[in-house]
Amino acid sequence: MITLDKAKQQKIHTRQIDIATYEGTSGSIIVEGLLRDERLLESYRPTGVIHPPGTIHHMIIRIEIEGPQLVIEDIDVEMPTIPHDACIETLESLAPIKGMSIVSGFTAKVKDLVGGTKGCCHLLALLMAMAPAAVQGAWSAMAREPIDPDVYLPMAMARVKNTCWVWRDDGPLMKEWNAEI
Repeated sequence: MITLDKAKQQKIHTRQIDIATYEGTSGSIIVEGLLRDERLLESYRPTGVIHPPGTIHHMIIRIEIEGPQLVIEDIDVEMPTIPHDACIETLESLAPIKGMSIVSGFTAKVKDLVGGTKGCCHLLALLMAMAPAAVQGAWSAMAREPIDPDVYLPMAMARVKNTCWVWRDDGPLMKEWNAEI
């Protein structure tokens, strides 16, 4: 077991990711993700230059999602704080995901399209955190009104099947849902 005495050990870095879902226009939803890395102590670059504590990364992604298919209609990226001027060159790196649906295989396809030298690992990390939150937000938006189980239950099953231990194909929740169809 890992022991951490917070009273004696100094925190040196934090990463905060905050994701919220909002109503969009014409039935769409907007998912906004914010990533902020904070250096809490002075640190040295390999060149010997000292960097003071402060924000290293502050990045924001907004995606507009349409319909039960969760199609990404638009994406917008802001970078209020970046560690290097060249980072701004990745501002449009997520554009290739426009038109994609957030479905099984989304993560692998996104990594292939915009990962590595094609983009920014921090934007990619934020987007990967946003995808399951977008599914939850879309479901919350749809479920504010009574829903037709004949339409939405099969769709919901397809989205959650084998995504984790409790939603495994042979698990009790999938068996329960399968019995309802």
